[in-house]
Amino acid sequence: MIYWQLFWSFLQIGLFSFGGGYAAMPLIEEQIVSQHGWLTMQAFTDLITISQMTPGPIAVNAATFVGIKIAGVPGAVVATFGCILPSCVLVLVLAKLYFKFRNMQMLQGVLGSLRPAVVAMIASAGVSVLVTAFWGGGAIALAATNWTLIVIFAVCFLLLRKTKLNPVLVMVLAGVLNLGVRLVLR
Repeated sequence: MIYWQLFWSFLQIGLFSFGGGYAAMPLIEEQIVSQHGWLTMQAFTDLITISQMTPGPIAVNAATFVGIKIAGVPGAVVATFGCILPSCVLVLVLAKLYFKFRNMQMLQGVLGSLRPAVVAMIASAGVSVLVTAFWGGGAIALAATNWTLIVIFAVCFLLLRKTKLNPVLVMVLAGVLNLGVRLVLR
């Protein structure tokens, strides 16, 4: 039964996660945190962090991670297959249709109207991750603010915006900064 739940949950994520990994985060969160309780919000935030540091799409990495946690390697295979199946089928069908109708104005209008929804989904996921990181997922209160993480976030944001540093290097730097602060404050 758990294999079916994993397959069905990640099939839904794969079916409805238009716009890429960041747009899929609210869907993944709904399935694995809210509906099934397979992960806590803190574990979900850690999952997103790990998914960003490993190669591959966020949804596929999440499916593999959750599948292994819930039902071992067979669970990972089932969840990952459920996640990628809709994409494989949709890409084949859409590629055929797109090449046939790519100059049609209505198609361009539909694609253009989907962009704001995708941006909203990405923003929603980003705010959820920030709230969890800075306030532990609880109420946003000045006393509960993790100022160390806010400073590290600001430094990384400025480095990414003002320099040409590789994002992976900035992520490693953030980890080293956090580790250094924790060792000093110990």
